[in-house]
Amino acid sequence: MVYRIGVDIGGTFTDFALFDEATARIAIHKQLTTPDDPSRAVLDGIAALLRDNGVEIAAVESVAHGTTLVTNALIERKGAVTGMLVTRNFLDVPDMAREQRYDLFDLRLSFPEPLVPRDRRREISERVGYDGAVALKLDLAEARASVSDLLDHSGIKALAICLMHSYANPAHEQAIAAMVAEEFPQLHVSTSADVHAGLGEWERWTTATMNAYVQPLFDRYLARIESGLGDLGFAGKLYIMTSSGGMLLPETARRYPVRMLESGPAAGVLMSAFHGRALKLDNVLSFDLGGTTAKGALVRGGEPLKTDQMEVARVHDFKRGSGLPARVPSIDMIEIGAGGGSLAWIDDRGLLKVGPRSAGAVPGPACYDQGGGQATLTDANLVLGFLDPDFFLGGAMSLDNPAAEQAIRETVAEPLSLELMRAAWGIHDIANEDVARAFRIHASERGFDYRLATMIAFGGSGPLQAMAIAAKLNIPRVVFPIGAGVMSALGLLASPLSFEQARTRRTFLEDIDAATFAELLAPLAIAAKQPLLAAGLRDHEIQLRTRLDMRYFGQGHEIEVIVPNLATEPAFAALPDLFAGRYTSLFGVAPLDEPLEIVTWKVEAEGPPPPLQTGYTVTSAGSRARGSGDARGGTSGGDSLKGTRVCHFDGAALDTPVHDRYRLTPGFSMIGPALIEERESTCVITPGNRAVVDAALNIVATLEN
Repeated sequence: MVYRIGVDIGGTFTDFALFDEATARIAIHKQLTTPDDPSRAVLDGIAALLRDNGVEIAAVESVAHGTTLVTNALIERKGAVTGMLVTRNFLDVPDMAREQRYDLFDLRLSFPEPLVPRDRRREISERVGYDGAVALKLDLAEARASVSDLLDHSGIKALAICLMHSYANPAHEQAIAAMVAEEFPQLHVSTSADVHAGLGEWERWTTATMNAYVQPLFDRYLARIESGLGDLGFAGKLYIMTSSGGMLLPETARRYPVRMLESGPAAGVLMSAFHGRALKLDNVLSFDLGGTTAKGALVRGGEPLKTDQMEVARVHDFKRGSGLPARVPSIDMIEIGAGGGSLAWIDDRGLLKVGPRSAGAVPGPACYDQGGGQATLTDANLVLGFLDPDFFLGGAMSLDNPAAEQAIRETVAEPLSLELMRAAWGIHDIANEDVARAFRIHASERGFDYRLATMIAFGGSGPLQAMAIAAKLNIPRVVFPIGAGVMSALGLLASPLSFEQARTRRTFLEDIDAATFAELLAPLAIAAKQPLLAAGLRDHEIQLRTRLDMRYFGQGHEIEVIVPNLATEPAFAALPDLFAGRYTSLFGVAPLDEPLEIVTWKVEAEGPPPPLQTGYTVTSAGSRARGSGDARGGTSGGDSLKGTRVCHFDGAALDTPVHDRYRLTPGFSMIGPALIEERESTCVITPGNRAVVDAALNIVATLEN
């Protein structure tokens, strides 16, 4: 028997999935995250998962891990003391940024502070031109003295080496890095051209400082995971998920921790794409709402939209430009601080707000009875009747309804002179509106029409909120897959090894031919394949994808063009038409009669996807159900109705049927209001809307009012 494990750390819960390749059986598990040391929950959960399913760890071939550790460290500023070396006269680039306001009319505008303050930056005498030519030789002795000074006076643990135009010629950065490795081996070092070899010093340098800032923390975390797995007797391979939805070995992940920014959430989007392909859905909104945040991503034609431009630690949730730019390959997601543990509070104007601050796993919502006294979204859902206090996590954890009522009464209802249920509904509805508003902006910026889309909802709290949010977005259909509460952990089981290399090299299309085009791509292809070959893949198992950032000469921004997997000559010949088509689709205007310029060259190497066939079986503490794609019936017959419960929908108290998800059979339909309970989540079917169980035991809800 061969097993694989997926582990996803969230802000409140850590999710686990154990996949048996021989039987296509997936066992799932969920437990509270341990914020003081997230590795403890990972190791304890793996041990419990194996014990509960009678599996020896020697039979586990691999562990695939996703974590928001890097993101949290950046947002909470819990990384290492980091120093920075920059080209002389460019010390203030991290403070000056782009010198652009993300809101022209906000007189109290604020920006995130640079990760490396000015007193931990040092100037180095050197200069490389935009064409890669050395204008001023590197003074290595000066660099050595600067590093020594940073160690003596600032006690730095990490160093970012960020020099002008290093994307065109990284020799000076490489020389300093080699010197530091030899003379200051205790330092973690990141060079900007290695982390992101792209145009734009602020974006490149900020990405490099992020990488250096979290490197020591991430290295220690992986060491604890590796050591703990070794103590359990694990002898297989550990893989870490990247923001782009691919897997890396720990060695590569340690070198580029900034690529793990959206590590866990990316897995859920991949699983949404998996279900979208199985259900033949062209347009999908992947909606994940967990204990701390809500995430949305768009899937077209079975593939999630990707980007290499993201922002971290925004000071304004919905304003592009209000965060630190990270130039890393990633699935294009919008993320806001609205989750089950998000705190309800009243602002200076007397308005009710939900999030972005969260109760997390400790103390957690008031109903967890762990000392939390402020109302959260989970408390509101419990008081509204959407959650069964005796069946949370299948009964493994009880919820304290009186504590939730008291928290809502004291922190929301009494200050706003509202009755209890009205206050609870306000928390529920405001969280939904916050999510919907963020998703509207995200979709409009990408030309995505929700009226033609299907929402796939998951996460511990996602199925509770999904239909109400879909109604606000005019989405006609919502799908609730089996195991929705741990879907990111399931997505880790379907993620291939992959790695992308990119480099800026401004080139006029008319100045090169097909042979030169191939020569420029070849080094990137070799570098992209290297981590996959190191993981044991053979060259013929690796697929390459090429993308180019192109523009008309004189423009300040580029658009990405996907190059088809053709022989080099026809692919090169097709570039003008590919660019024209992409330009027209984005801007709706005819292409200009101007020279075309390739700015950034990108090559992604991807291995074969691991086996996660449709028709898998999900089991959880004795309950079973079939996963996506199985045409057979449910695993147990009989009536799925568990009883009824009074639920409150916008002031209306309605007797609501409660169904056992594990006893649903294909073809069963219901009219809302209705609740469908499984161990890790509860699906809320809103009043007047119909839901049907399909052949794969997905719950497909149609919004009819």
